[in-house]
Amino acid sequence: MAQTNHNPTYAIAYASTLLELANERQQADTVAADLVSLSEILDQNPTFRDFLRDPSISEQERADTLKRVFDGKIVPLLGYFLELLNAKRRLGDLEQIASTYQDLLDTQRGRIEVDVTVANKLSNEQLEEVRQKVSAALKRDAIIHQYVDESIIGGMVLRVEDRLIDASVKTQLAEMKKQLLASAPR
Repeated sequence: MAQTNHNPTYAIAYASTLLELANERQQADTVAADLVSLSEILDQNPTFRDFLRDPSISEQERADTLKRVFDGKIVPLLGYFLELLNAKRRLGDLEQIASTYQDLLDTQRGRIEVDVTVANKLSNEQLEEVRQKVSAALKRDAIIHQYVDESIIGGMVLRVEDRLIDASVKTQLAEMKKQLLASAPR
């Protein structure tokens, strides 16, 4: 889970400018969807990603390729943004900027991503109950990502931004053991 406070300054600058322009045009969600698609394309095509990052390829050659590949397939604002990134030699940072854009959009919408680690997969009802409780506690709309780790035995571990809340049975048992060993006569 990426969060804005861990993103590089350049990514925050580019993403916040793009979000501001997208908000003015009421295209924030469309731009977000197009950025997800672009990130998927880069993930699936490492050769294309390398092409965008290659300093030996001219700005014009990259611009021509971007126009051929994306013209009419992405919102024009994002097309202009890609041209700007190309001119500034920042196309290699597109995935980081896209991730930062999503973080900023989530913050704008009052959403927060929360990783929940449990010993056994939660049912949809249990997951919704966790989401509601976490949302109420944080006073924001929690987007829950569930992970299963049988080693925690029971309970759950929550990660919210850079905070970790460990209410796992494994941690509770370790703490009890530590207290018992500390209080045992020598």
